[in-house]
Amino acid sequence: MATLPKTVEPDESRLNAFMEKAVADMGAAIHAALVVLGDKLGLYKAMAGAGWMSPAELAATTGTAERYVREWLDANAASGYVSYNAETRQYQLPPEQEFALTVLDLPGAFHIISACFKDEPKITQAFRTGEGVGWHEHDANLFFGTERFFRPNYANNLISAWIPALDGVSAKLASGAVVADVGCGHGASTMLMARAFPKSRFYGFDYHGGSIEYARHVAGRDGLLDQITFEVASAKNYPEHGGYDLVTFFDCLHDMGDPVGAARHVLSTLKSDGTWMVVEPFAGDRPEQNHNPIGRIFYAASTMICTPASLAQEVGAALGAQAGEERIRNVATAAGFTRFRRAAQTPFNLVFEARP
Repeated sequence: MATLPKTVEPDESRLNAFMEKAVADMGAAIHAALVVLGDKLGLYKAMAGAGWMSPAELAATTGTAERYVREWLDANAASGYVSYNAETRQYQLPPEQEFALTVLDLPGAFHIISACFKDEPKITQAFRTGEGVGWHEHDANLFFGTERFFRPNYANNLISAWIPALDGVSAKLASGAVVADVGCGHGASTMLMARAFPKSRFYGFDYHGGSIEYARHVAGRDGLLDQITFEVASAKNYPEHGGYDLVTFFDCLHDMGDPVGAARHVLSTLKSDGTWMVVEPFAGDRPEQNHNPIGRIFYAASTMICTPASLAQEVGAALGAQAGEERIRNVATAAGFTRFRRAAQTPFNLVFEARP
């Protein structure tokens, strides 16, 4: 009869330190559901700029039940999301939290997290089979959460920093260029560019029909359909429309099954002096460079979303959300691009420029 391996005696101080970390993670994980709940019910927005409030006042303002609201407020106070005055038994949303939760739209990330929990059975099965799980197979919270989480970052950087960092692109867009935004999702990046460059023509492509339908709705509501066309198409077969001055990929190249094939198609649709802008999650080339708080988020998202998405497609390259500059460069050069450089970066993104 086989004997069980001897249990290694843990170091007590290191064990206690890990348990403290695990307890903090448990609190963060379960609190994520309360952030989604508070976002859906408008609790954070109702507290924004309202000063000190009692649970009854917040409940009355939002049309919710006071007893639930009181428990939610205490959970948020324990998590440092709201402040509590023990003397008056009132709660307040501090200005910093208000900015993060209502302006930076931080709850979008928590909607992504909620989708991961809902989709966990599919990913668990994928671990067993090695098969993929397509983007379209995820809970709808993923699509809306992704737009909300990424949009503020694009709004703060795309027009002011990223496009100006590309060689000659701003001038082309200002005078009137043709742009393809591939993997556009709900079209937040496409519409940001269209508003900033009204003389240019934009095409947004995504294989997910539901996202394209939503993008058309928002563009129509905002009066942008004369400038933007949204079409259902993949990165390897989107139409040329006479050739593009700029093709953009926002946080999506690593999700593709055949990134080299997609890059070849980009090259075939670019004008001879065109530019391919690739925005990817910030990452070093070696795993140990990404073992940090930001890398922790991206690796987890990659496990649940990005890697399964790639494995669900042809080739299944599975670059992952922490691919790093070297692997993205290899994709571009394998596809035939002759010039490649890092044009810009933020703590969350790397921005690359590739030229024919």
